[in-house]
Amino acid sequence: MKSTGRDAGLTPFEILLSAIEAGELQPGERLQETRLAEQFGLSRTPIREALHRLETLGLAEPGPQRGLIIAHISYERLRQLFDVREGLERLAMDLAVAAASDAEIALLQEMINKEATLTDSKALHDHNRMFHRQIYRATHNPYLNEMLDNLRIHLSLLRSTTYELKERAEEAKREHQAIVDALARRDRLAAQEAACQHIRNGYRARLTILSQRER
Repeated sequence: MKSTGRDAGLTPFEILLSAIEAGELQPGERLQETRLAEQFGLSRTPIREALHRLETLGLAEPGPQRGLIIAHISYERLRQLFDVREGLERLAMDLAVAAASDAEIALLQEMINKEATLTDSKALHDHNRMFHRQIYRATHNPYLNEMLDNLRIHLSLLRSTTYELKERAEEAKREHQAIVDALARRDRLAAQEAACQHIRNGYRARLTILSQRER
């Protein structure tokens, strides 16, 4: 597959990141310079440099054979990621309570209303990402948004979605509503607790999926 319009204006590194997030490059997949150069219509030198950056970030790792593969997320790395995510979500709530406009909070409520009509796990997963991204925008803090974007890229290595668990889908909808209700009241502590509980429950659901696949 050659480079498409999606890649216009992106650096080789950004193109590979986009492919990872889209699931076009899967954990464990070998990252061969020649194949990637052909796939994305690039020369091997910028591909090589992009692969080095992926390895530096922990998104690529040495494979069983010579060369790199897309990294897997171990149980320990998963725990570390969710620990960091919980801390960043707590900070995001603190900032959003103070900085979010009434219109931004109303938009979040509209997103929850739409979420109530969704049943497909993929649609719920995509909607969840947009919901959280809207909260991050409402913090009006570009530095926090940059950190959360980097975290999101690492989480994209997890190919499945916790919305595959029906009980998690319904639980997450209630948690989203609790977050928005607290933001609407400008209740910082309640917003932080609701967000952290949401992340902790997401981590628990993620562990459930991993354990089911190992049976």
